[in-house]
Parts: sequence; C-alpha cells; structure tokens
Amino acid sequence: MHAPGSTEAAVLVPIFGHPERPGLVFTERRADLRRHPGEISFPGGRRDHHTGEDLLATALREADEEIGLDPAQVDVIGALPPVGTFVTGYRVYPIVGLIPADLTFRPSPEEVAAVLLFRLDELQSGFAMRRLVKRGVPIKTPTYLVGEHLIWGATARILSDLLERL
Repeated sequence: MHAPGSTEAAVLVPIFGHPERPGLVFTERRADLRRHPGEISFPGGRRDHHTGEDLLATALREADEEIGLDPAQVDVIGALPPVGTFVTGYRVYPIVGLIPADLTFRPSPEEVAAVLLFRLDELQSGFAMRRLVKRGVPIKTPTYLVGEHLIWGATARILSDLLERL
C-alpha cells in the first residue's frame, strides 16, 4: 500500500446531454490489466511530469488516448476536489467538462474493454452503501449499480461529489 495521494493523476468527468437529460461517460477497463482490471472509471491517468503538463492537460490527453475524445470537443466547466486512492496511492483530480451528446468514441484496445454511457438518474437510483471485499479486506463503501456494472472506489466518491453539486 502507498500513502494516499503520493502520485498525481487526473480524470475527465465528461457530461453529455446537459441540461435536458445529463449523463456521464465511463470506461470499463480490460480484465487483463495489471492496475484496476475490469473496473469502471472515468478516462484518466497519471500526470506526465516529463512534459510538464498540468492536470487539465493530463485529463484531456488521457480521454483522447483512452476513448478518442477530441479535446476540442470538451467545454471544461470546472474541477472537483481531489480524491485519494488507498491501494495505489494516487491523488486523483477530477476535471468536469461538457461534451456533445452525439459523439462516437474510439476505445483504446490496449486499455478499454467498453465505453459506458449512464444517465444521472440511472446512477442515482443505483446508489447504495455496500460491503465489498477487496484484497481480503471488507470495506463499506458508496457504490452505484447500473445493470451489471458496479462503480465503487475513487470513481464512486467522485460521482457522489458531482451529484451533490448538481
């Protein structure tokens, strides 16, 4: 285990269909990945310190790499407070942006199993505090269940933060 927040990362929280019937874009990570296999998350990743990019640039670059979201299509409207991850020791900075509703995504075959679009009302109705066992440790955590897709961890905490503010 790492100290929460020792590695900076950024995610893009892409909102489509706003204000009529807003929804969010998530990625389902490939099941064979070393980090967070099969998990549902927002597109994002580690900040590249070698290029000196800022966190906004990180979020936009990663969304472009992971789901083919052109940064020019994102209207950045703000950021949410950073969230720490317990297992990997990341400090994740969520960048919130509006995107057109009719975009076609191109998931990266190396990282992304599927691009998932969930409406906010679906997410809210799937909320529950659940007891999960992760690495043999039981945790009680906020979760969102849409169909068979379970959102938990840092992504669920970011989502809770967003829903509180909307």
